[in-house]
Amino acid sequence: MPVSDCTLLCSLEGMCLIMCVFVFSVASAMQTPADSRYERLTSVSSSVDFEQRDNVSNDEIREKCGEDSVHYLSFQRHIIGLLVVVGVLSVGIVLPVNFSGDLLGESENFGRTTIANLKSGNNLLWLHTTFAFLYLLLTVYSMRRHTSKMHYKEDDLVSRDNFTKTLHRNVLAYENCVVLDARICYDVAKLMSLESERKKAERSKKFYTDLMAKEHIPTMINPKPCGHLCCCIIAGCEQEEAVNYYTKLEAKLKEEYRKEREKVNTKPLGMAFVTFQNEAMTSLILKDFNACQCHGCHCRREPKSSPFSSLLNTYNWTVTYAPDPQNVYWEHLSTGGLNWWLRCFIINCFLFILLFFLTTPAIIISTMDKFNVTKPVEYLNNPIITQFFPTLLLWCFSALLPTIVYYSAFFEAHWTRSGENRTTMHKCYTFLIFMVLLLPSLGLSSLDVFFRWLFDKKFLDEAKVRFECVFLPDNGAFFVNYVIASAFIGNAMDLLRIPYFLMYMIRLCLARSAAERRNVKKHQAYEFQFGAAYAWMMNVFTVVMTYSITCPIIVPFGLMYMLLKHLVDRYNMYYAYLPSKLDKKIHSGAVNQVVAAPILCLFWLLFFSTVRTGFVAPTSMFTFVVLIITIIICLSHVVFGHFRYLSAHNYKVRNSSVCLIIYTHGSV
Repeated sequence: MPVSDCTLLCSLEGMCLIMCVFVFSVASAMQTPADSRYERLTSVSSSVDFEQRDNVSNDEIREKCGEDSVHYLSFQRHIIGLLVVVGVLSVGIVLPVNFSGDLLGESENFGRTTIANLKSGNNLLWLHTTFAFLYLLLTVYSMRRHTSKMHYKEDDLVSRDNFTKTLHRNVLAYENCVVLDARICYDVAKLMSLESERKKAERSKKFYTDLMAKEHIPTMINPKPCGHLCCCIIAGCEQEEAVNYYTKLEAKLKEEYRKEREKVNTKPLGMAFVTFQNEAMTSLILKDFNACQCHGCHCRREPKSSPFSSLLNTYNWTVTYAPDPQNVYWEHLSTGGLNWWLRCFIINCFLFILLFFLTTPAIIISTMDKFNVTKPVEYLNNPIITQFFPTLLLWCFSALLPTIVYYSAFFEAHWTRSGENRTTMHKCYTFLIFMVLLLPSLGLSSLDVFFRWLFDKKFLDEAKVRFECVFLPDNGAFFVNYVIASAFIGNAMDLLRIPYFLMYMIRLCLARSAAERRNVKKHQAYEFQFGAAYAWMMNVFTVVMTYSITCPIIVPFGLMYMLLKHLVDRYNMYYAYLPSKLDKKIHSGAVNQVVAAPILCLFWLLFFSTVRTGFVAPTSMFTFVVLIITIIICLSHVVFGHFRYLSAHNYKVRNSSVCLIIYTHGSV
């Protein structure tokens, strides 16, 4: 592929971005005065010009969107700064070194910009290995600088006003600990659902009551889903008077709510939120319950006892810091214990089986080829179109398949938003790395093929051939095109928020009346999905860093992606999404994923050096030693907490929570 084709593809996809921004501007300008009533907290629309995004300060974002949004945007800025330095080194030094080779001749082929243009045994290959190690150090330094600005409490201070039901305060086991408030948890999932439906019915009744008082004409509705789209009156779809229908519906829901309210006290969840007077008391109790002291088969010493300890079975209690109330899915607390683990196991087994055979878009595209879907494009014999179409399909399917992974985390019914986002981030990132980077680089189409190749008897014989696929001259061009498509088309789709728009259309179609459509319009905003956003962003960053040495021209396009991503996310967070409250684990997990990127870059250089010069070559041994030391340090830090001063984390954690959550593994 000539380098000029890459420039043309960049221009084409840049035009797509401009068209999407134009569509977005027209849609914002066409916003009706009625829509202006539904501002940020009730609508995904905004009449504010996109050009005004830079006027929003970090303090305004912190006040309106929450502390997590500030940390997320700070994370992006540090990644941008890192890519600027990496881009200068890769384009200014590594790229000319690759051009200096003559292995691929004097043509304008894209392969001349890659490491494949250098002959084996060239002393300049030491430069690539040294720069890969330097990129690792720069990444760690950048993330330490980012995390040093994040002042986290062990868990945010929980407002005492949230727990107002006082229980027995005679805590004899801890004489100096004063319990201010305590709240026993019950199964309120159905109760919350009924209350939500009752409020919707109440709002709909008020809407039609006001309408009838204004027009003095009763309104007829078809109370079936999509009833307003049905123009035929058939048996079972008769129309009803709106006020009468919603009055009966509200009365029915009130009665169901009353009955459920009476049964709630008989359904305890075996947990309680307890608020103490100060942080020292919570720390004392937490350390006492979580202290580890081996006694025979037990791995935990018994906490201090009181006359009620045996009755309450306190030895089986689990005590942790309570999450912020805004971070809790209260309706999910009823799904716990064995039921939750069984639910999670079934969902993830189904997900694994599905993705085991449909891991990459390549296998989907090959299936499409059986029906001659992509043949007409190949017949055009135009290198621009034949390069643009596969990368566009790759982006489309790489956007579709992770959606399945995201919804798997949603249906797992996590107790906190942090847990849901963290699971989404790790699962989506792992899947995207296999789908976008690892398997396509090795010329494999799915995990099925990957494992069959990995455990085949001829693995060692075919390993060299597979690893040579990573360094084919045009292989880097494919990933450059993917990063370009993500930068222009991907960010444009994020700006337009097409998935949310489609969901909004579906909800409007399912609404049974004008009042319900009005409720949909007023409650169409969603919380910003930090887990999915981190996974997508880190996927592209990992691709860029992995090929930053072997194909240095990819770095400027990666920087372009991050700049556009930062602008789009900053705008969407402030004007489109609801604020969300998470904990530090989601952000620390993203930092770990950043460190994985330069480690993969070292892997790529090790593969190249081993294939070209052999494993015992000096460059191969140096890369291997650096890689092993890096992996040992990372695993020791993650698993055992060692090497903290060498890690990418530099949090300032303050234990200032006054609330604990106690799991009694039974009734409270």
